Amino acid sequence: MFVSARSDYALRAMLAVAASGGGGELVKAASLAEAQDIPLSFLQGILLDLRRAGLLHSHRGADGGYVLTRPADEITVGDVLRAVGGSLTTVRGLPAERAGYHGVAAGLTDVWLAVHGAIATVVDSTTLANLLTHAPTTS
Repeated sequence: MFVSARSDYALRAMLAVAASGGGGELVKAASLAEAQDIPLSFLQGILLDLRRAGLLHSHRGADGGYVLTRPADEITVGDVLRAVGGSLTTVRGLPAERAGYHGVAAGLTDVWLAVHGAIATVVDSTTLANLLTHAPTTS
């Protein structure tokens, strides 16, 4: 698994929104960028992806900002990673399930699918709330 800067930034931004806006308080993109040391122009594209994925709700205007659409204990690391990066694991740029082999390499498909499953287990069982309390879970 390769964790891109985009994925890392998305998780950090979501954690900052969860920590700051847990009570419904709006968090501005500029304050997220500054607090997490993320370039604002890059962050704005990430926030758009997170909003389109239904993880964030945005409010416009001078008093606008971002808030989670669900409680932090209902949003997983996997939700965020998929929102900004698509597939959790790739093989030669393709989702693991599309990596096809034949002959002596045919068994690699099963390996990549097992790796994908293991990663999915970890990221889909770890919520933003777990991370905010420093207690990630792995089933």
